[in-house]
Amino acid sequence: MAADDRLTRSEDELARRLRDAHRRVRAVPVPPAQRERLAKRLLSICDLAKRDLPHAAGRLDLFLLDLDALVSDTPSAGNIAEGD
Repeated sequence: MAADDRLTRSEDELARRLRDAHRRVRAVPVPPAQRERLAKRLLSICDLAKRDLPHAAGRLDLFLLDLDALVSDTPSAGNIAEGD
């Protein structure tokens, strides 16, 4: 890896948040079809991050808010681990 290939601080932060979001999607207690929709939505945000970091960060913020609402609406939300 060349020195020029290193991530900027904002790129590194977004990459960390995307990785954490993937872990949360895997752990959310929803039916498989709903988990698949969440995963596809998250993958579209990952794809957008290749071209437009600020827009991807904004979409990720909204996605995480929706994910938080989904988790808090589930009956066993108090027993959910944040990921592995």
